[in-house]
Amino acid sequence: MRGRTTRTAWALAGGAAALTLLTATGAHAEGRGDIRVVQTVVNKGGNVIVGTTKKVTFPIALTIKDNSGVKGVSDADTFNTAYGWGFFERAGTSCVKKSHTTSVCTVTMTADPAWIRQSDDMDSNKLAGVWQVDATVKANDGDYWISDRIAEYKVKRASRLTTDASPEPVAKGAKLTVTGKLSRANWEDLKYHGFTGQDVRLQFKAAGAAHYSTVKTVRTGDAGKLSTKVTATSAGSWRWYFPGTTTTARVVSAGDAVKLK
Repeated sequence: MRGRTTRTAWALAGGAAALTLLTATGAHAEGRGDIRVVQTVVNKGGNVIVGTTKKVTFPIALTIKDNSGVKGVSDADTFNTAYGWGFFERAGTSCVKKSHTTSVCTVTMTADPAWIRQSDDMDSNKLAGVWQVDATVKANDGDYWISDRIAEYKVKRASRLTTDASPEPVAKGAKLTVTGKLSRANWEDLKYHGFTGQDVRLQFKAAGAAHYSTVKTVRTGDAGKLSTKVTATSAGSWRWYFPGTTTTARVVSAGDAVKLK
């Protein structure tokens, strides 16, 4: 769904009574009968990460119940909660019957980074953050339910991180310089730019070990650059780890293996 989302209520056939609800969170719902969305899972519970070039496709799984059985999803939107604007389009919907009363309908959404630049009068990067799902579902007996904000999830800007340790090889007990760069997708020009002022963890894994451990935390400088010195006590691999923010994805660099002389 690109552009601002507007929810239009359905007309009620034959003058049947409708039920309208406003939840404590401000979400709006209305419809007729006993059909309900009882669970919504976006992207299998993970964040949606959007970069600068590749299209991103992700599922929204709706568990729907009605005593007559579920006919399907007639409408589904997703957009930024704060701004009421989105750049995803529905690519398709499929439903799997789980019982006489319950079906899981999966709505597939697609985002093309090129669409983001079409936003008017706002910084497209502000669309990173909390998004919501709206849906209209229908039952076999004509019941329907229109729900706003049946789920919230996060859309984040993709990030990149590099690591370089030198000199290689290094003498035991000598100083090793580990550099790198943290950058993230800019949805205004569809390029990656350095991300300054962020805490990034330097991690080390000794040769033959199974896991990395954090050695220190370093803050990114101009253009997202990282640099620090450590003492080389054993051979192993060095990497940077960025835990992410509410709008930027976490990222781990590839390890740079350093041998001792």
